[in-house]
Amino acid sequence: MLAKITVEDYMSKRLVTLTKDADVIDAVNKLLDHKITSAPVVDQRGHLLGMFSEKDVMDIVLEAVYNQSMSGKVGDYMTTEVISVNADSSIVDLAAKFQQSTVRSFPVFQDNDLVGIVSRTDVLRALASSN
Repeated sequence: MLAKITVEDYMSKRLVTLTKDADVIDAVNKLLDHKITSAPVVDQRGHLLGMFSEKDVMDIVLEAVYNQSMSGKVGDYMTTEVISVNADSSIVDLAAKFQQSTVRSFPVFQDNDLVGIVSRTDVLRALASSN
């Protein structure tokens, strides 16, 4: 039954993270290399500072047209108003949150610690496995 499945059951626990000082081109290559749509931006202690996503990259592309170069740091483009979810939330509640948002993945917290990331695809996997 879907209502009993939690975010923790399907989230990605192997985080690909970025720092705010990372070069945006290196960050874009990291997203592409790992075939992910976004990555948490963390400080040295692993605390979440923001998210860097495909949508943020569109800002870089548009700015590059005007400036004739693509440069900058992740911290200049990352989204800092981040919506997160709890690891023990139900996959149904997660689906509702995705339905109300344009965001394609959320960072997952447990006891105030960043423990994973969950995407719309993870909700699809949960649905497929429940049948």
